Amino acid sequence: MPDNSALQHFDLKANDFGKDFIWGISTAAYQIEGAFDKDGKGPSIWDEFTAKKSAIFQGQTGQIACDFYHRYEEDILLLKAMNISHFRFSLSWPRILPDGYGTLNQLGVDFYNRVINFCLECGITPWVTLYHWDLPQALEDNGGWTNRDILGWFEDYVKVCATLFGDRVKHWMVLNEPMVFTGAGYFLGVHAPGRKGLKNFLSAVHHATLAQAIGGRVLRESVPGSTIGTTFSCSQIIPYSQKTKDVKAAAKADALLNRLFIEPILGMGYPSQDLPILKRLDKYKNVDDDKNVVFDFDFIGIQNYTREVVKHSYTVPYLRAKIVKATKRNVKTTAMDWEVYPPSIYQMIAQFNGYKDIKKIIITENGAAFEDYVKHGKVHDPERLSYLQEYLNQVHKAQIDGYKVSGYFAWTFTDNFEWAEGYYPRFGLVYTDFSSQKRILKTSGKWYADFLQKF
Repeated sequence: MPDNSALQHFDLKANDFGKDFIWGISTAAYQIEGAFDKDGKGPSIWDEFTAKKSAIFQGQTGQIACDFYHRYEEDILLLKAMNISHFRFSLSWPRILPDGYGTLNQLGVDFYNRVINFCLECGITPWVTLYHWDLPQALEDNGGWTNRDILGWFEDYVKVCATLFGDRVKHWMVLNEPMVFTGAGYFLGVHAPGRKGLKNFLSAVHHATLAQAIGGRVLRESVPGSTIGTTFSCSQIIPYSQKTKDVKAAAKADALLNRLFIEPILGMGYPSQDLPILKRLDKYKNVDDDKNVVFDFDFIGIQNYTREVVKHSYTVPYLRAKIVKATKRNVKTTAMDWEVYPPSIYQMIAQFNGYKDIKKIIITENGAAFEDYVKHGKVHDPERLSYLQEYLNQVHKAQIDGYKVSGYFAWTFTDNFEWAEGYYPRFGLVYTDFSSQKRILKTSGKWYADFLQKF
């Protein structure tokens, strides 16, 4: 059990959030599965990207990751032992359809059937994310998210998944953080597939926005009784000062980072009034696109870790705004150099509650990376424990203040492959020894298990 001194400022119980509140934990296929070329799986853009020299911290890859592909039973039993009753994981598109469309890989389908069935056998509800960034490389070779044909490819993929798994999976998320995979992958080039430039970014943004609605409609038609959502990264944005230029810069950053994907699906259009460069999206639109991007999701997943302080900058093209790094502001940070600022999750719940057409909000990711060490066979992580408790205090405060928020998924289950940062940032409630694949439940994981046991 955790050191009780770490709990002295946290008196909440899981029941305080309500009997229908959903408690779970989140993962992603490429970050945990490994088995990158096993049993007929096709290459993904992350397989290709991590093979490039200097693309990833210390040249690391997700080829093995946490080896969940071979250890899923062990891991799901650990989830059960941790009293986790809702498990969010993603499907690897190239494991199911190696070329992105066409021929089905039955061995990949069999794997996900085993995972889903074992979750249900253990009393764990599967929450499936359809796209968590691992696009089949074969589709990227044909333009990926910049090619409008991806709408048809994605629709076919969703139909396949709904048909194969919809009899048992009733909770779905269409996309994971489209702002991140379009911004980092198609504008900055720091994530797969490593493309850069405004043209790539804008086309990818519009096609991803359309794909969200397409995926939602397919699931609605194909999986009766399903609960359908999609997830967005979000950070509280505040201006560096109250100077007009900084205030305007913060508004632009908010439009880009927090509003770009949610407002079109609500029928509000892109937030081009606050970020005029978005008017260039019009060149990628077909006549009915403004109507076709709209979908009435059952819930919206918001994923919050930190806040950002933004100031005006002449040197940043298009945005004229830049983030003032947390490390330069003399604030407490995580191993990702993100500020630890618990009120940010409250502010984002409040901001998304401002959209009247959102039915339900679920926190689909929240967590922190710190340097963890094994000592005498144990991993004591008081900073992560404090982080989780302080952020949950803010979630509960949002509830008390009348904001709709009805679930919380911690990020993440096990330490895993953290994209461009490789294996250095450890977000898990469970420690992974990547050389032996041994799992060690951290203090934070023990606390979460105890917290949920009383639910």
